[in-house]
Amino acid sequence: MQQTSAPAHEEQNFSPAGTSFMLKLLYAFLGLVVLSIVINLGGKWLGDRLVLAGHSEKADIHEIVIGNSVIAVPENMIRFDRDRRDGAADRIDLYMRWPALDGYSAAAKDDFNHASGRKAIIFVSMEEPVMSRDMSGRFMPIYRSLIERPSTGPGGLTFYQFRQKSGYLNEVLAVSGNGEAPYVARCLSGASAEESLAPCERDIRINDALSLSYRFPREFLGDWQRMDAAIREKAERMIRTAS
Repeated sequence: MQQTSAPAHEEQNFSPAGTSFMLKLLYAFLGLVVLSIVINLGGKWLGDRLVLAGHSEKADIHEIVIGNSVIAVPENMIRFDRDRRDGAADRIDLYMRWPALDGYSAAAKDDFNHASGRKAIIFVSMEEPVMSRDMSGRFMPIYRSLIERPSTGPGGLTFYQFRQKSGYLNEVLAVSGNGEAPYVARCLSGASAEESLAPCERDIRINDALSLSYRFPREFLGDWQRMDAAIREKAERMIRTAS
């Protein structure tokens, strides 16, 4: 008996070309599944980053080397993401909440995002000294001749206006007496102070190898003694080695 060949359309259905088309459909489907997973995971990652708004909740310790000093600081106190690593740096910028002097956390997010309606953050920078004296040491040789019109400030401080040609426009000097090394801080005044989260600044010498400056809300001046001592103690505990 003569065997009848299959119809032409059946040959096309089972041809290599048809199989290739089905494989392409399968690959396209799998590709969409993978893309969906990537978008889902990426969206979650991006969402977490947006919620944190550049902050980090991690308490992992990073060792920052500045000159001959090693500073051990938790990641959630390091202000900028680019600095959250171990290794050498010219300076390190930190931020912490007063009075606990703690770093960022979910519980403190409103304070760090300035959404709580109150000013609570102190900004701290540590680097090698660029001047021979800190702010207290500069009072007699530099600031004393640039100020005038004293007035009473909080916490026993005296506010001085800077002379017009001093170079310190829209600033006042807060001083605790006239000794050789008084407490001294410079603060913005007027509209500039109202717009700033931390309009006052002070720098201190931690040791011969390290200088620290910190900026803070003017409202904290009434507690200047406790704040200055607490920040110095916090910094000293962070230093692992120094020349």
